[in-house]
Amino acid sequence: MVKSEVIGIENLLDSLPEHFSAVDREMILRAYRFAEKAHEGQKRASGEPYITHCLAVAHILSELNVSPAMIIAGLLHDTVEDTDVTLNDIRGEFGEDVAQMVDSVTKLTNLPRVSRGDMREGEEDDADDADSLPPEEEDARKRALTQETLRKTFLAMGEDIRVVIIKLADRLHNMRTLGYIPEERRRRIAQETLDIFAPLANRLGIWQFKWELEDLAFRHVNPEKFKEIADLLAQRRTDRETQVREIIARLKSILEKEGIEAEITGRPKHIYSIYKKMQEKSKPFDMLMDLRGVRLIVPDKQDCYAALGIIHTHWRPIPHEFDDYIAAPKENMYQSLHTAVIYDDGKPLEVQIRTREMHENAEFGIAAHWRYKEKNKQRDDTYEQRVNMLRRLMDWRQDVLSAQEFMDGMKTDVFKDRVYVFTPRRDIIDLPVNSTPIDFAYHVHTEIGHRCRGAKVNGKLVTLDYQLQTGDVVEILTAKHGGPSRDWLNANLKLVNTQRARSKIRAWFKQQDREQNLEQGKEILEHEIKRLGLTDVDLELLAHSLDYRTPEDLYVGIGCGDVSVSKIVNKLGDLGREKQDPLLVPNAPEPKENDGSVSVLGLKGMLTTFARCCKPVPGDDIVGYITRGRGVTIHRQDCPNILQKTDKERIIKVNWGQAPKTYPVPVEIRAYDRQGLMGDISNVLNEEGINIIDVNLKVSHHLAALNLVLEVGDIAQLSRVLTRIENLPNVTEAHRVRPG
Repeated sequence: MVKSEVIGIENLLDSLPEHFSAVDREMILRAYRFAEKAHEGQKRASGEPYITHCLAVAHILSELNVSPAMIIAGLLHDTVEDTDVTLNDIRGEFGEDVAQMVDSVTKLTNLPRVSRGDMREGEEDDADDADSLPPEEEDARKRALTQETLRKTFLAMGEDIRVVIIKLADRLHNMRTLGYIPEERRRRIAQETLDIFAPLANRLGIWQFKWELEDLAFRHVNPEKFKEIADLLAQRRTDRETQVREIIARLKSILEKEGIEAEITGRPKHIYSIYKKMQEKSKPFDMLMDLRGVRLIVPDKQDCYAALGIIHTHWRPIPHEFDDYIAAPKENMYQSLHTAVIYDDGKPLEVQIRTREMHENAEFGIAAHWRYKEKNKQRDDTYEQRVNMLRRLMDWRQDVLSAQEFMDGMKTDVFKDRVYVFTPRRDIIDLPVNSTPIDFAYHVHTEIGHRCRGAKVNGKLVTLDYQLQTGDVVEILTAKHGGPSRDWLNANLKLVNTQRARSKIRAWFKQQDREQNLEQGKEILEHEIKRLGLTDVDLELLAHSLDYRTPEDLYVGIGCGDVSVSKIVNKLGDLGREKQDPLLVPNAPEPKENDGSVSVLGLKGMLTTFARCCKPVPGDDIVGYITRGRGVTIHRQDCPNILQKTDKERIIKVNWGQAPKTYPVPVEIRAYDRQGLMGDISNVLNEEGINIIDVNLKVSHHLAALNLVLEVGDIAQLSRVLTRIENLPNVTEAHRVRPG
């Protein structure tokens, strides 16, 4: 393995911002010597002295141009946890501010080594030292500890954003050196980075961190796809770089004639962003049209729009590819003009236009505050706006006690992209993508949320599970009295998708009478057990497994919304797997074996059909041919029709995939017959990816009894699909038919 570049103290001192004083530099040198002595004899998994990690973290921070105190804290961030040094020692040597940052980072870092990505030589891995626990429980323990620590990280954002930036720098260097630890742990840490830390860097606007964290994590999460895209990029790098140089020269010439000074560079394409685009657009690498782009940095805002006008005059803009993030900045304060044009060679060219200040802001995000602090005190206003934005996004955080629930809320409310909708008075409301009218109602006012009974979007009535789009005008229809429905907390129905709304709904139910919650909870649980066709459910065991003393306490937890139906179903699934019976039914039929499905490399949900000319069967060497309007046709590699094709760019790699195991499950649906009923049921099954293997429909006196046999993967999927079907108009009941 090639060792990463080791940062020395000389490299760190050379990288410090010019405005640092001699005193600042001396304090940083003192901190280095202090940390070096404290970590003496300790090594990383790579075999390098542990101090190299501290230096690397400090160097990453210095590239952000942060304050001397933050760089000192970066050097010392592991001393209190991993050595004999105390906070009082640091306080005495480097002051209260540095001591507080080190203390906060230490509290954030108290989690198993499995989540830290480094371990010193001769040190036991305390995360794996739990012989008394079964492997599944130990994995759950690790996940819970990791989630709790991440919860602390995000709560710290409301206290001191500097601590989170140090934590991100720490994670970035650990990702750069992740190859030295076992593969299973690498993948787990890399997935956590993709799920949590890269989105956090994005929310803070630190694109420099975001891109690198994503690519480093993707390398370990999906190494085959990473290598495939990297190789394809490498094959075309020379041609692409030549093209970009010619484009830059032409742009410079045109802009200079118009009197606009511009610094023009090629915009690098990151492997993970290419992969995501391949997934989102369901296209292979060869069909991605926007793999080249340039960035213009101009003196001021006026020049941004002038340069845009000149570019649009010379080349035809591509419709729907223009975004003005200067007039309407992103929620993380990102500003730039984005456009795409058809260049002289007939191929698309992406262009970003921004000022130097906007560029610094885009690259360094919230850390740009320190880059400008010396020169321009007004930058503090932007910094405060960013911090306040984060606090607003997390205003529900104190209402959530469960670390898992907190992390789910971060993923929905903080990390997701945003939609911007309007009230009838044209006030703008900023919500996460996938928000519904109920989410909107609770954002406007808690009471409006409680009394929400319907909604109009752009003047038309919509269902409460409608997903709001940017530009929608939303009007909430309310009742005079009453409260929320417990159905709103059922994740299967997707009526509420933000943690903010969920917290307020749960708070309302907790205020209700215990007996009322007990009665409602019991009714919900009994209905779910009956609907799933379960028998002999041990309620005492179920209650204990969910940390409740008695079934009655569990009923109350369900009734007030502390325990969701999906959580109960997942727990029933876990208990069933212990009996080696995934669907909890005696004499469950054998699962259906692999039916020879095909997976298309890099694509998801792509329609595939088998060619009639060569009739490939599982085991044959195969390729895919992209057709017009019929998805991908699968041929044998030696098929004469494929060998004669001249448009080789439409031939893509495919392989035989492994079909998931499914179980045939009989289901009965009762409904008042209406036009479109079967179509609605089929749509739900299609969205869930469930196949129907038998159908029997009887209609008598406008009452329909529909008996289906569905191929279901597990009990959670069965619960989800039955819940959705039961909530369709005119459906009165949807349940599993008990065997025998």
